[in-house]
Amino acid sequence: MIASVLVEIKSKCLDKNFEYMIPDLMRDTLQVGMRVLVPFGQQKLEGYVLKIASEQTGEYELKEILEQIDDRPVLNQELLEIGKYVKDITLSSLSSAYSTMLPRALKAKRNNTISKKYETQLTCSIEMEKAYLRCKSEAQKKIISLIEETGIISKKIANQISSSAVKTLIKQGILKEEIKEIYRYQIGLLEQESKKELNKEQKIAFEKIKASLEKDKTILLHGVTGSGKTEIYMQVIEKVLMEKKQALVLVPEISLTPQFIQNFAKRFSSEIAVLHSGLSDGEKYDEWRKIMRGETKIVIGARSAIFAPLNHLGVIIMDECHSDSYKQENSPKYHVLDIALFRSQYHKCPVILGSATPSLEEMARAQKGVFELITLQQRVNQNPLPNCFLVDMKEEIQKKHPILSRMLEKKIEERLQKKEQIMILLNRRGHSTFIQCSACGFTYKCPHCDISLTYHKTNGNLRCHYCGYTIYQTEKCPKCYEKSLNYYGLGTEKLEQILKERFQNARIVRMDTDTTKKKEALDKIINGFQNKQYDILIGTQMISKGLDFPFVTLVGIINADLSLNIPDFRSGEKTFALLCQASGRAGRKDLKGEVVIQTFNPDNKILDCVVHQDYEKFYRYEMQIRKQLKYPPYYFLAQLKLKGKNYEEVKKEATKAANYLKKKLDPTSILLGPTTASMFRINNIFHFEIIIKYRFDSNVKIAIKELDQIFLLNRNVTFESDLNY
Repeated sequence: MIASVLVEIKSKCLDKNFEYMIPDLMRDTLQVGMRVLVPFGQQKLEGYVLKIASEQTGEYELKEILEQIDDRPVLNQELLEIGKYVKDITLSSLSSAYSTMLPRALKAKRNNTISKKYETQLTCSIEMEKAYLRCKSEAQKKIISLIEETGIISKKIANQISSSAVKTLIKQGILKEEIKEIYRYQIGLLEQESKKELNKEQKIAFEKIKASLEKDKTILLHGVTGSGKTEIYMQVIEKVLMEKKQALVLVPEISLTPQFIQNFAKRFSSEIAVLHSGLSDGEKYDEWRKIMRGETKIVIGARSAIFAPLNHLGVIIMDECHSDSYKQENSPKYHVLDIALFRSQYHKCPVILGSATPSLEEMARAQKGVFELITLQQRVNQNPLPNCFLVDMKEEIQKKHPILSRMLEKKIEERLQKKEQIMILLNRRGHSTFIQCSACGFTYKCPHCDISLTYHKTNGNLRCHYCGYTIYQTEKCPKCYEKSLNYYGLGTEKLEQILKERFQNARIVRMDTDTTKKKEALDKIINGFQNKQYDILIGTQMISKGLDFPFVTLVGIINADLSLNIPDFRSGEKTFALLCQASGRAGRKDLKGEVVIQTFNPDNKILDCVVHQDYEKFYRYEMQIRKQLKYPPYYFLAQLKLKGKNYEEVKKEATKAANYLKKKLDPTSILLGPTTASMFRINNIFHFEIIIKYRFDSNVKIAIKELDQIFLLNRNVTFESDLNY
């Protein structure tokens, strides 16, 4: 018997199967999708078995497989097919596609094992009545009572009651010890909630979705913030579970998962598995195996959860579907929606895309009838959307209010007096954007990247947010040695300091990537704010989506123009989504909400659409621009990146690549570049890019594939492509 093995090796040149003899000891146990250890030249490497055949295809002498690593496949048939699909749509290697799909413990890499966790548990070995009669102390009775309630308890918990009582009960044969594997991640017991009554709009939406179950259909659920999309998801899932099928629920960011999981756990108890980057490697390993074993009915997670090995999918839900977090930025550059549509066809189940601000591409597909459009125009509690106020910061600066406008200050004071809560959005972390010497003009810059260093006051260092380079900030200028350093720009850390000085009695908490690095820090902040331990929550875009706090009645948005000024054709769309989503955090329950948006461009049309929460107007305005400038959804975009350590060599190869494409592409396609990338140098690597705009040009993918093959042997310049830019 012969096994075709995909060896885990980085080089694209070796992205192919190699044949190995299956030893007699493995013939009955080895299956497709398992990992094996094989000899590869002078090395021993792991790989995935992709095929088992009776005869070899070549006529060379085969080596034997050294070791079978798994007792069951880590890649089922569907995941094997998804890997091939990811390779095709992203032009990545097959091994990198499979590696992206799996948790670290199941990747084909040597010395990557993660141990299972076990605990000693106690069960009663005789009838309960007899056990109670033989108890001689209150501690013994309490332990037996706990076992009667749950059937089994941890020895550790029993020892906390009385270790001597446990020893006595075991010695007398009343209790029996069992060593069992336990899962590291535990949601915990929460008070169960029954389903809520749907309003008229929700009922119509639910019935339409219910009619689409068991069909490979995509539904865009476009509902204003607070319109009750989550309740619709839950009732659809209840229906799916009744049909003995499973549900996959995706959220774009980890910040959304704690509240989301809590809400689902209150409804669905212990039927949930969780997958996101905030879990430890051991927790991911346990959750993945729990799913593979069919021990869970619902999977909730961020981007990578789209690969969860569910065998009986009944529905896929992408909440906040507009978020660019659903796009993987590293190779393979897949978009979750593409994988969701593939799985939808595979399982004949619907994909539900939920958002108050769907992307233009998603809405355009819905308008064309490719997706079914369902609209929710009212909030569940019938409350109006919050009132939005635009504040012109040019006037505020003249009045000596450069950070907090007079209106925002006044409204914060009012909310604090009423014991209501406030959320402040500033989409930039750190204390100061850059530090400059007023004596000689010196600015701290990253020596490896084309960017200034951001000052973080809490730990007194300057950090590059691209490569991680860090130095300690000094009092004197390192160039002229004068004490003339000035701090410019505004980040969440500095804003927190300003608010604490201005509102000294307010309880303030900050939520950004700096304050949520430690495990469970995010849960602690969200739960603390939800339980009214804090009055003001400051944060980056992490706080803008999906969070539901009933006592938040004011949202302040600082520097609303930040994302508008980014040189990106999607900057208007991203700004509209960010500000609308952030605004939607106010007045979600019974209390009326208000939003203060601080800007230097009060006449901007996109900000006008945000103030009036008018998605239709924004959609028409932005689509007109996209059509004129030939951007998605009217044209497809492919981005090609060439990068290397030698500037001249990368530039030369980028020019060659562009000339090659000019000869290959259809005349209707538009080729832009090569130009230096917006971030030209990152970690001493120079970046050039080429953009292709095209509509009906089948040569684009062929030409990019050919370029990909050409650059395989180039050791100095790396070629990367994003076919769905």
